[in-house]
Amino acid sequence: MRFSLPKAPSLPLTIPVRLILPGFLVLAALLSLLAATVAASFVERRSAEGVAKAVADAGEGWADVLADGLQITLAGTAPTEADRFRALTAAGTVVDSDRVIDAMDVLDPAALKAPDFTIEILRNDDGVSLIGLVPAATDRDGIVTRLTAIAGEGRVTDMLETADHPVPQGWPAALDFGMKAIGSLPRSKVSIFSDHVAITAISDSAAEKARIEADLSRKAPKGLRLLLDISAPRPVITPFTLRFLIDENGARFDACSADSSQARDRILAAATAAGATRKNACTIGLGVPTPAWADAVTMGLAAMKELGAGSITFSDADISLIAADTVTQDVFDRVVGELESNLPEVFSLHAVLTPKQAETTDAPVVPEFVAKLSSEGRLEMRGRLGDELSRDAVDSFARARFGSDSVHAATRLAPDMPAGWPMRVLAAIEALGELDSGSAQVRPEIIRISGVTGSATASDSVARILSSRLGEGLNFKLDIRYDERLDPLLGLPTDEECVAGINDLLTEQKINFEPGSAQIARDASGTLDKVAEKMKQCSDFAMEVGGHTDAQGREEMNLELSQKRAEAVVAALMERRVLTGNLTAQGYGETVPIGDNETEAGREANRRIEFRLIKPAAVAAAAEGGAEEAPVVVNAPDDDTPKPKPRPER
Repeated sequence: MRFSLPKAPSLPLTIPVRLILPGFLVLAALLSLLAATVAASFVERRSAEGVAKAVADAGEGWADVLADGLQITLAGTAPTEADRFRALTAAGTVVDSDRVIDAMDVLDPAALKAPDFTIEILRNDDGVSLIGLVPAATDRDGIVTRLTAIAGEGRVTDMLETADHPVPQGWPAALDFGMKAIGSLPRSKVSIFSDHVAITAISDSAAEKARIEADLSRKAPKGLRLLLDISAPRPVITPFTLRFLIDENGARFDACSADSSQARDRILAAATAAGATRKNACTIGLGVPTPAWADAVTMGLAAMKELGAGSITFSDADISLIAADTVTQDVFDRVVGELESNLPEVFSLHAVLTPKQAETTDAPVVPEFVAKLSSEGRLEMRGRLGDELSRDAVDSFARARFGSDSVHAATRLAPDMPAGWPMRVLAAIEALGELDSGSAQVRPEIIRISGVTGSATASDSVARILSSRLGEGLNFKLDIRYDERLDPLLGLPTDEECVAGINDLLTEQKINFEPGSAQIARDASGTLDKVAEKMKQCSDFAMEVGGHTDAQGREEMNLELSQKRAEAVVAALMERRVLTGNLTAQGYGETVPIGDNETEAGREANRRIEFRLIKPAAVAAAAEGGAEEAPVVVNAPDDDTPKPKPRPER
């Protein structure tokens, strides 16, 4: 049997008419939404791309452009406010400025500023310490190597940090100068900046302090500010001396010592009250015999004001007061009595009223000894001495002090000389040795010392010598003038002045050589002596001794000859005890003529020795803004001429 399932009846697929229209509306809405989304995305992308291109074309590529619908957001960190404004302006040329949102920051200008580079170098007996911040390009190992050589057995502690910023202008020159300064100052602190160097140090004496200040000032590179704080220990003054006098030339100090700044101020105020009008100086030192020094001195100066004329000398606790012959006996007694009654117990007063000179037509011959010192250092002595032994003692002392060849004695022997006469003469000669030139007159009633000196403390020294050698009761008068032109500490020449002065000497009289030889001619000995004398103040400066020839002969031979001649000059200066470590001999041959080689006069001018200044590499590099290389010869010949070989580091 066969069975078959019955077929299901087929139903027609029909949508009700009422649903067709809403379906079309939904489909259209979906298609519209899709189209709007695609269009907005396109517009957003094109706006962002256009703004980004405009901002980049304006040179502000640092800005980030973000789109959110129709709004454009600018983000990022602008280098400056001007860059931020340019980015906004560029975006506004593409889209409406109302659609641009500013979300940018501006970089802090302080973050771009280079750090303040500085090195602080501390040096003492234990070694050298380094602390500070330096440019990364600084030769840190070279600094440590130089300081290790300076420290000797001491330790070098390196606590430097580095920053990767450009080397500031002036830094190499300041660093080189600071390193040299620390090498000459065993107890010091040197702070190095790009535009200045500050130095704090301790010296052994006031004279050493002045020498250090003068030396550092003249060696400092041009344009570098130098701040100095050099302290000196108080000198030991022995005997502790003060001398004040009033005469026809006014009231003034010949010597002044104080134990403190307060004591000095009191003493100077008392001197002003007594009539002193000159600018007073008073040395503060150690060795005061009693804390009551200022009390005694101010009392003594007040007594001099009452007397009106005379002198008062303090030598430790001994006081010598000599009233002029114009003072009456009653005034003298009253003033001296008050002073004796009020002086601190430790002081001893010896007071003398100078007697009035009797008028007589037959005045006796007054013993006298006179010594005169010329500015060239020649001492002439004349006058009276008591015996042969005294004359030998005076002559020997003078020759030992001034040199055997610089003393001329014309003294004569006379009996019955005053007691202590040889000691007075010797003290006067010793005092005269403190001056550059002057005279000493010894008479029974007074010793007079007058002259010129280059030392600001010479008057104090002379008064101290006379007081300590001759004791109380001695009357002396000083007329000593300080001339700063003679002061060796103030008159030190600069490097340019040194070279100019030496070349001026060579212009006046050349250093000649034997023909075709490096043998210095005999007539050049005097010139070399003058150059050597000049070099004593200039040995700290690096110089080139340049040799030049005329154009006769082969060029190679002339170059070799000029080199040997320059070396011969350096050797001749060394024989004259000149420190030649900073001298470089360099031959230029015929390459730098200053005259016409076709004439005899021109050839003679071309055969010459010239000195030139060599600037340290760091100084030259800083001045030119370049890198350190070889030492630079100031005003050197042209680049195509032979150059001096760099000196090896010492």
